[in-house]
Amino acid sequence: MTKLGIMLEGQEGLSWERWRRICADVERLGFASLRRSDHLISLMGPGTGERDCIECWESLALAAEWTKKIEFGPMVSPMTFRIPGVLAKIAASVDALSGGRLILGVGAGWNQNEHSVFGIPFLTERERFERLEAGINTMRDIWSKTNPRPARNTIPLLMGGKGLKRTIPLVAREATEWNLSRLDADMFRDRRDALDQCCREIGRDPATIHRSVMTSYIIGRDRADQLERAAQVREVVPDLKSLRPEEVLENRNGPWLVGTPEEIAAKIREHSKLGVDLFMLQHFLLDDSDALDLLGKEVLPAVA
Repeated sequence: MTKLGIMLEGQEGLSWERWRRICADVERLGFASLRRSDHLISLMGPGTGERDCIECWESLALAAEWTKKIEFGPMVSPMTFRIPGVLAKIAASVDALSGGRLILGVGAGWNQNEHSVFGIPFLTERERFERLEAGINTMRDIWSKTNPRPARNTIPLLMGGKGLKRTIPLVAREATEWNLSRLDADMFRDRRDALDQCCREIGRDPATIHRSVMTSYIIGRDRADQLERAAQVREVVPDLKSLRPEEVLENRNGPWLVGTPEEIAAKIREHSKLGVDLFMLQHFLLDDSDALDLLGKEVLPAVA
């Protein structure tokens, strides 16, 4: 069964009021998961601090209270500015508060500018990856010997990426879910097969790793509805600013899910044949509850 979740770029305008409303909408509409990025500042805004950006883990603690059923978590927390032992403690506390609904996305960190703005050392790529690997071991050690202990014995880990040399083998060893952050059938198929092989080499059943894809979307009941959302998305994503709404739809149709609920559902069903368990839909228009309604009430039943 294919599941749908919602993913937010929390550094691109997320406020406490918006977060509360989106938590309620995602739970009400029956999505499987709600995730948000863990960044400290806008990655694509006009300035360094002009867009709202609420702190990730404080918002996740509130999500644990504001929701009762859905899975939620960061996508993903960088080990560069999340000290592993402290992150383990925070994650275990939020997991306990939610009754065991947290999925912990972890990564090596990649955006140099936010590290510079906040005075955080930006290590080399090799050092960052080594910190990630060591950090996973540290967190599991903390969970085994301090309270609160994770509700499910250990907190499931989400890891993203496509690197064949280090990332995919690490996913095979450590992750509960692997995410590819693009809608690319050929790449997904290639990395899926590589992940399966890595699992077999270490004696792990490949079926024990969930596979997810993250992509953005523009949905509308008709062409006019889609054009209106395309015009709004231009205001969020600078790379689209110079395009007319018609050009936005043309430019994003393929890399994103674009169309009516029926058309988007058909694209999801086709892509899910590759073995995608979960589609995380990147929701850029944070005040657009109607788009979430369309996904939840028309797309979700058509792909379940």
